[in-house]
Amino acid sequence: MRILIAEDDTVLAHFVRQGLQREHYAVDVVEDGEQARAMGSEFYYDLVILDLNMPKLDGVSVLRHLRVKRPSLPVLVLTQRDRVEDRVQCLDTGADDYLPKPFSFKELSARIRALLRRSHLPSESLLVVEDLQLDRVEHRAERAGRRIDLTSKEFSLLEYLMRNAGRQVSRAMIIEHVWNLTFDTTTNIVDVYINYLRRKVDDGHPRKLIHTVRGVGYELNGDARVPA
Repeated sequence: MRILIAEDDTVLAHFVRQGLQREHYAVDVVEDGEQARAMGSEFYYDLVILDLNMPKLDGVSVLRHLRVKRPSLPVLVLTQRDRVEDRVQCLDTGADDYLPKPFSFKELSARIRALLRRSHLPSESLLVVEDLQLDRVEHRAERAGRRIDLTSKEFSLLEYLMRNAGRQVSRAMIIEHVWNLTFDTTTNIVDVYINYLRRKVDDGHPRKLIHTVRGVGYELNGDARVPA
């Protein structure tokens, strides 16, 4: 899942970004309100963390704009303003939650999970291909009921393969969507991470799910279904 952090305190933004990336989120950071408005409108995010006190455009103005452009986008306001009037204004403008600074990262993480659970249907949050399951909200992967421990990039790669189950995806497509980079023909990073995933997902199972498509790339092939 992808999260946008709009925060002009670079130290705090870096701290939150690192924490969320450890929990397998893809995270973008912007440092002013105009960037937040542009990024939140142009790109798809599962959630926005929004500071109120930002240069160029204040957070309340950004929030009003996002509510017009992305009415269902969860927005968590993170700010030093702690007056009741500020909280009421944010909630009335359309914020889904409000967390004053200073804060506990554990609480921030729990609030994010709660917002994502409320905003996503079960079919969107849980990916299932045969006996392989991936919970996009809880960041949990299992095969045949047994948990699979994944790094952040492994989780993102498996999510991309499962969202495209039954489709052939090229190395260039994987690089673009998982690493947010332009494909470099000299790198073998995709092949390396595919091998990591194969060991964790397929080893010990008679039915292999991750396949190499010669001359194309890879395919996760199985019976994809929506959980009941």
